Amino acid sequence: MNTLRNKVQLIGNLGNTPEIITLESGKKLAKFSLATNEHYKDADGQKQTKTEWHNLVAWDKTAEIIEKYVTKGKEIAIEGKLTNRSWDDKEGNKRYTTEVVVSEVVLFSK
Repeated sequence: MNTLRNKVQLIGNLGNTPEIITLESGKKLAKFSLATNEHYKDADGQKQTKTEWHNLVAWDKTAEIIEKYVTKGKEIAIEGKLTNRSWDDKEGNKRYTTEVVVSEVVLFSK
């Protein structure tokens, strides 16, 4: 069961082209959002779609792959882990976010 701890797998489409940041150390960071869709029928039997947006980050080699091959609208599968972080904004307010740190990416061809 250790392999199931904090593991996220998603298949979806990118909302925007990933933002690529090269740090002073030379490490690359890719930041992007992924939309996943859930299809279901409502109480009246009408087909509905619910879209969830996920914030994703990738580092190093994974970020380089994303930079080279992934663009807005592209369908991908990812595996990673959930992380939470906080920071103080310009007004001094504490802000929080939950992100998926991507460890693997699978590109689908279209």
